[in-house]
Amino acid sequence: MNAKVRQQLRKRKQKFLRRISVEHGKWQSPLIRPATTKLELAEKQQAVACGGLAAIVELIKTLGLRKELNRSASVLKLHLPYDEADHILNIALHLLAGGTCLDHIEHRRNDEAYLDALGSERIPDPTTAGDFCRRFSHM
Repeated sequence: MNAKVRQQLRKRKQKFLRRISVEHGKWQSPLIRPATTKLELAEKQQAVACGGLAAIVELIKTLGLRKELNRSASVLKLHLPYDEADHILNIALHLLAGGTCLDHIEHRRNDEAYLDALGSERIPDPTTAGDFCRRFSHM
């Protein structure tokens, strides 16, 4: 190895050692150092814990799943105001978002960020979801 390469390797090693060295008591962890961060909060900013929900809704739209669900599961006589796809997708998306029972849908109904992620103004309430589920029977 020639001298120039050896010198470059020495400089890289020194730079690396400077980077990982921490003065005693200065930082709690050498891996996480507080950076100078500027935080701003917009008036309309929202967040939802289930971030992939919007992508799933887009996939549902692209595949035409709503139409297929309404065709395959004709349970309701009238669609006022929800159709079969609304009920099925409401329950499925609720489960994907971490819900464990129909009663938790009430929390989702009042979560503006969740409704925005779905692109919906409202979703069926837990009672309506339960009524829909009871309409199915064994054949």
